[in-house]
Amino acid sequence: MSNYALRVPESLLAYARLVAQEEKVSMNQFFVTAIAEKVSALKTEAYFKERQARGDPAGFDAWLAASPDLPPLPGDDLP
Repeated sequence: MSNYALRVPESLLAYARLVAQEEKVSMNQFFVTAIAEKVSALKTEAYFKERQARGDPAGFDAWLAASPDLPPLPGDDLP
């Protein structure tokens, strides 16, 4: 485990302290969780960009054209 000194504006720190108290977690746990959530979001975005780059629009269109033109199954229709 490593330590990192973090400078946080007072207004943001006060709000973070309030949220941590409401969630009944330590400030350390709150910050670690917030960082983990941001890293996860960035990794997810990178994953989908990479998948998009490998995508084949013509292949998708062919797959879609081969799909039967039927009404949705009961329970799959839009409300």
